[in-house]
Amino acid sequence: MEKEIKKQEETIRLTILGKEHSYAAGTTYQEIAADYRGQYADDILLVLNNNRLRELNHRAESGTLTFVTAAEKAGRKAYRRSVTLLLQKAVHNLYTGKKLQIHVRHSIGQGYYCETDSEAPIEFDREALLRIKLEMMRLADQDLPITKRVIPTDEAVALFGRLGMKDKESLFRYRRSSNVNIYDLDGYVDYYYGYMVPSTGYLKYFDLLLYQKGFMLLFPDRRNTRMIPEFRPSNQLFRTLAEAVRWGDTMGISTVGALNDAVAAGRLQEIILIQEALMERKIGSLAETIAARPENKFIMIAGPSSSGKTTFSHRLSIQLAALGMKPHPVPLDDYYLDRSLTPRDENGNYDFECLEALDVERFNQDMSRLLAGEEVELPIFNFKTGKREPVGRKMKLGQEDVLVIEGIHGLNDKLSYALPRESKFRIYISPLTQLNIDEHNCLPTTDGRLLRRIVRDARTRDTAAEDTIAMWPSVRRGEEKYIFPFQEEADVMFNSAHIYELSVLKIYAEPLLSAIDRSSPEYIEAKRLLKFLDYFLPVSGEQIGPNSIIREFIGGSCFHV
Repeated sequence: MEKEIKKQEETIRLTILGKEHSYAAGTTYQEIAADYRGQYADDILLVLNNNRLRELNHRAESGTLTFVTAAEKAGRKAYRRSVTLLLQKAVHNLYTGKKLQIHVRHSIGQGYYCETDSEAPIEFDREALLRIKLEMMRLADQDLPITKRVIPTDEAVALFGRLGMKDKESLFRYRRSSNVNIYDLDGYVDYYYGYMVPSTGYLKYFDLLLYQKGFMLLFPDRRNTRMIPEFRPSNQLFRTLAEAVRWGDTMGISTVGALNDAVAAGRLQEIILIQEALMERKIGSLAETIAARPENKFIMIAGPSSSGKTTFSHRLSIQLAALGMKPHPVPLDDYYLDRSLTPRDENGNYDFECLEALDVERFNQDMSRLLAGEEVELPIFNFKTGKREPVGRKMKLGQEDVLVIEGIHGLNDKLSYALPRESKFRIYISPLTQLNIDEHNCLPTTDGRLLRRIVRDARTRDTAAEDTIAMWPSVRRGEEKYIFPFQEEADVMFNSAHIYELSVLKIYAEPLLSAIDRSSPEYIEAKRLLKFLDYFLPVSGEQIGPNSIIREFIGGSCFHV
């Protein structure tokens, strides 16, 4: 009996691709993944063991095992974090003694925009960037291990203070967990938000490119995980992000740790008031720009999910009215084709996000007639019946009238092909936060939008966080296809992010995310978001005004949203 128990302890049993296998106890996931490498088109970077993400250098546990490749979201994130560590290690090797800090500022396209800190002793040029890239390649060729250590939080605060990583030092002062995971690459120690690959040998595909005052660290995309796509500059997006950074620096809040410092010091009411005043001033200035262009009759507003488009449209309309104009909302949703005529996607489901789901011809006819001074009956779509109402609403444009048109295709000229360019004023809106987690971990704008949507959908649509997370990949695919390609075409890019909002959303989102069962496919994403929110001190939303964009998500708005 004792021999039988010992034999069981020396063996683990794993179900992989529907088949059961036995391995010696102590076998790592990396060793197991090596046996399956040839069955996957992309590199295996992590595993799911019993619906829990695990790094490859962990010892395997009995259960069901699924491999996570570079083509999947979790794998791509692990790859990006690991390449960022590789960059920091290369810079450390080349500039030892100069205390050079590389800050990861923003995520732009398929890369990170990076800068040196203000006290950096060098300016990057092509030659310097090439040296760094060659050093990164040398480290990758050596296949050096990336090892994780768990240390007490107090020790992490002291460690990063000594290393000059002040943002991390501040971040961990507010950490509720008693321990911190840190990563070591050949003596270079750092912290990263999430899982990593086991060694530098996995990090073969990257590039460095001079951009603006810094450089881009470029990664593959999910379509081809072994090739760097051509970098297409988003200069208007960059300028909008840079403006947000300058404002954050003025407020003394550029990282989560600095935000927590402000919360702890009792500054949040002041920050909320200043942020909302800034929003009102920007919207007012935008209204003045539109009013100065009487030829602009169509205000076209587009942006990704949970950008605050509805509240923004209301506030812009109020500002336009204050200038003597007469704004009229025109939802593009009213131009949906009857449900029976709606195109279907590759899975046979109605594709409500494609341009062909709209009656583009009718839209152009109606808008052209309005522009010509005719009276037009605009359609009204009934979402319950899936059909257009038999009677619409009549409208005629006077000298002061403008139409505020909101919808995902607003920036696409194919939607409004018949309208003269000078008749349109195009606005792209998105919450582009200037906050970062710390020096080397940027805060994904997508996460902020997802948290906004989770909170709003639970409140207004009785949709569980699990269902919102499940539909999010489809939402993102639609944005990448129909919205992001046209963002640089906008006349104005409006940033709807609030520097304090994640501290407010935390209170609403945490219970919703905690309700997701461990067995759910969405549990992994929920756990990641909970860990993300753990960085923030909570802030009550009571101090937020009723016309704030944030009210669109947490409730209490003075608008019908």
